[in-house]
Amino acid sequence: MSCVSVSVGVGQDGVTNRALTLLRTMQFLGRKKKLVSNPKTVLYTQPLQFYGQPPLENISLSEFESFAVDRLKLLKTLENLGVSHSKYSEQYSNKLEPELKALNFPYRTEVDEPEKQRKDHISHFILRLAYCQTEDLRRWFIQQEVDLFRYRFNKLSCKKKLAFLHNNNLQYNTISVEEKNHLKEKLLNSSHGINGVTLEQDFYKVPFQDALDLVRTRKVYLKEGYAYIPHNEIVTIVLNDFRTRLSKALALTARSLPAVHSDERLQPLLNHLSHSYLGQDYSVQKNAGKISLEQIDSLAGKSFPLCMRQLHQALRDNHHLRHGGRMQYGLFLKGIGLSLEQALQFWRMEFIRGKVDADK
Repeated sequence: MSCVSVSVGVGQDGVTNRALTLLRTMQFLGRKKKLVSNPKTVLYTQPLQFYGQPPLENISLSEFESFAVDRLKLLKTLENLGVSHSKYSEQYSNKLEPELKALNFPYRTEVDEPEKQRKDHISHFILRLAYCQTEDLRRWFIQQEVDLFRYRFNKLSCKKKLAFLHNNNLQYNTISVEEKNHLKEKLLNSSHGINGVTLEQDFYKVPFQDALDLVRTRKVYLKEGYAYIPHNEIVTIVLNDFRTRLSKALALTARSLPAVHSDERLQPLLNHLSHSYLGQDYSVQKNAGKISLEQIDSLAGKSFPLCMRQLHQALRDNHHLRHGGRMQYGLFLKGIGLSLEQALQFWRMEFIRGKVDADK
C-alpha cells in the first residue's frame, strides 16, 4: 500500500493543487494495483467498481463540496427507501432510479457515462474522509454503500457481472456440467428458497467461509467445506468482499485524519458532512447514576414514552415481564441513567413480589 502527502494547497484560481491527493491514503488493503496516468481510461469506463483506486486529479473546492453533498443525499435516500420498502424490490428500484438520475449519478449500466462515473468515484472517497471518524459513522456509511453497490450489481447483465469479477480478480470457479448433473437434485433442493434457480445457470464452488450469509439462511448446498452457489446469488459473495475492503479502508483513512484536520478549509466541511443526517451520539452514557430508584414511578407517569410506561405498569401489576420486555425495559433504564447496582436491586425487588423466590 502506498501513502502520499496529504497536504492541500489552493491556487489563486480557487482550484486545489493537491486536494485529492490526500484521498490516496485511502486505498484498499489487499491486491496491489498500479496507478494509471489517465484514470478515465480505466476507472470511468466501467459501470461498477470496488473503489480501490483513489482519484488522481485536482478538483475545485466547490466541486469537492457539491459532490459530497449530492452523494450524501443519495445515501440518505437509500436509507429511507430501505425503511419504507422491501430492499431491491421493484418499487424500491423505481423510487431509487429517478434519484440517481436527478443527482447525476450513474443509473444506466448499459451506457458508458464517464462524467457521472467520475462524480460517483470522487464523491465516494470524499465521504470516506467524513465518515471514518467514529464507529457509528463508519457503520452507517458501510451499510448505505453496500446497499447502493448491491442495487447496481443486480442491474448489470450476466456478461458485465462476469467482466466485473474478472477485472477485480474475483476468481470463483464454476462447476463442470458433469458435476452439476451429478449433484442436480441436491443443488435444486438446497436452493429452493432462491427464486429462478435452474440447472441451466452456472453454479460456483467457493469455500464455505466466503458464503456464511447463504449458509446461515440455508440457501446453498455444502459439501466437503465448499458451498455451491447459483449465479444469481453470487452478489452475496461479492458484497462480503466489498464490505470487508471498505471496512479496512475506513480504518486506514481514520489514521490520516490528523493531517486532514490540519487544513482549515476541509475540516469544517468534513465535520458538517458527518453530522448532516445522523442524530445525537448515544454511545457515551452521560447521565449514569443520576436517576434513583425512588424517582422511577414518578418519572414513569410524566416523562416515560408510552411504550416504556406500559412496560413499567405491567411490571408493577404482574411483578414479571417476558424476556423481550425485560430486555427493552432494562436497556431503557440504562439509557436514562440508572446505575447497574440500582437496576439489579430494582429487578430483584420486583420479581420477589411475584412467583420468583429471593434465592432464584
